[in-house]
Amino acid sequence: MRSDDENGFLVRTIAAEDGLKLYARDYIGDEQATRARPPIICLPGLTRNSRDFHQLAMLLAHHPEAPYRVLTLDARGRGRSERDADKSHYNLLVEAQDVVRLCATLHIQQAVFIGTSRGGLVMHLLAANSPDLLKAAILNDIGPVIEKPGLVEIRDYLNRDRKPVDRDDAVAILRENHEAAFTALSDDDWRDMAAAIYSFSDGKPVADYDPAIAQQLLSLDLEAPLADLWPQFEGFSELPLMVIRGENTKLLSMRTIEDMARRHPGMVIKSIADQGHAPLLHIGDTPEAIRRFLSAL
Repeated sequence: MRSDDENGFLVRTIAAEDGLKLYARDYIGDEQATRARPPIICLPGLTRNSRDFHQLAMLLAHHPEAPYRVLTLDARGRGRSERDADKSHYNLLVEAQDVVRLCATLHIQQAVFIGTSRGGLVMHLLAANSPDLLKAAILNDIGPVIEKPGLVEIRDYLNRDRKPVDRDDAVAILRENHEAAFTALSDDDWRDMAAAIYSFSDGKPVADYDPAIAQQLLSLDLEAPLADLWPQFEGFSELPLMVIRGENTKLLSMRTIEDMARRHPGMVIKSIADQGHAPLLHIGDTPEAIRRFLSAL
C-alpha cells in the first residue's frame, strides 16, 4: 500500500529560466551515507507528476545498505509546478532545460536519471545536449521510436469526456482504461495510481495537469511518419543504460528494444509481465532489479 505520500521528503521550489516555478521532492534518508553515491533524478510521463515515484523513492532513499538521494520533479504544467501561460512551452526542449536548471540550482553535477515515457524522451535530449549530467540512465517503457498505436491510445483516453465524480469513480475509470494491460495490479495499486494522477479538492478528483498538455495530442498528424530520436539515443552509448518494458505496452516495440540493444550492447533489459504502458516501478521485483543496476555503477 502507498505510504503517506506527503512525508519523507523536502520540498524544493526551483525557478526555471523564464521564472516559472517548478516543484520537486528531495528524498534524503541518511545524508552522510548518500554522499558516496550519485543522486537519482526521476522524470515522470506526459501528464504525470512526482507522486508516481514516491514509493520507489522511499525504497531507494531508505535502503539499509545503499541509500540514495532521490529527486522527483513535477514538469511545468504538471502537479504542483506552475501552469505556463505560453502553452507552446510544453515541449521536450524546454522541459529538458528545466531539468538542467534544477541540477544547477541544487548544485548537482551528475546524476542517475530515471525517465518514464515523456520523462525518458526528455532524457534523450539531455544525453545529446547535456551529456555530462548523466551518470547512468533508466528508461521506463520508452525509447527513440514511439509506436503509433500506443500514442493513439494515450491521446484517446486523455481526451475522453468522462470525468470522475469522486475517488472511487476515479479508480473505476482508471481500471476501465487500463486494467486489460495491467492485470498485475491489486486493488491497492489502483487506488495508489488514482492518488498519484488526481488531486482532490473537497473530495472531487481533478486530473493534476494543465489540460492544454493533453489537447496538444489532438493536433498530431498520425498519418505522417513520426520523428524518431536515434541521433539523440547515441548520447547514451557510453553510459550504463537500463530499459524497462511493460510486456503489454503498445508504445515501445520489441523491435525497437532489439535495435537499441544492437546500438548499445551493454544495455540491461528488464521486461515486466502483466503490465502495460508505463509499468509501476515499485511493485514486484522491479525495485530489486533497479538496485542491482545501480550497484554496478
